[in-house]
Amino acid sequence: MSLWADRVLPGLVEKACRSTTILAERRRWIPRAHGEVLELGVGSGLNLAFYDAARVARVTGIDPAGALLARARPRAEAAPVPVALVAAPAEALPFADRAFDSAVITYSLCSVDEPARALAEVRRVLRPGGELILVEHGLAPPADAGTRRWQRWLTPLWRRAGGGCRLARDMTAILRAAGYDVDALTSGYTEGARWLSYTTQGVARPA
Repeated sequence: MSLWADRVLPGLVEKACRSTTILAERRRWIPRAHGEVLELGVGSGLNLAFYDAARVARVTGIDPAGALLARARPRAEAAPVPVALVAAPAEALPFADRAFDSAVITYSLCSVDEPARALAEVRRVLRPGGELILVEHGLAPPADAGTRRWQRWLTPLWRRAGGGCRLARDMTAILRAAGYDVDALTSGYTEGARWLSYTTQGVARPA
């Protein structure tokens, strides 16, 4: 699994996350970030080119995967804003309270072991009025019972092969339970396999 996780998986994840649809989502939402920005699950740095230098003072990107951070370093050096890369889990952020103006999570909350704890940490480090910019796939709506069954059935295998990714997390419910205002989020299917493409995106704020 070490060879898979360190050598094979990072390339597969990057290829999947550079689809036309996902790149359009990045272009739409990443420029919304402002001030001191925390990016959780920065991965190989695919968001870094889209930050707005007129709005962002610095991006601090965290990820627990050293192999992905190594891929992110050239993109951090080429980014239009200053970038610091930090090896850390989302559940235990090594930062002071109220250190950031905005936070970004794109296609990584699905892989966090304890999403409620990670979102509590985001609340802790956001300044008053701060916002969380989110693009994340997750559990299909109740009306699509067939897709939900497939997601739950596939998740154990997908999680092992996909770096911990869970297909059946209700992202809006998780955010609401963690104390976030989710009224500005929208959810719906994007392009791709139905069991992988139900996406929640937008801005959530600590309530």
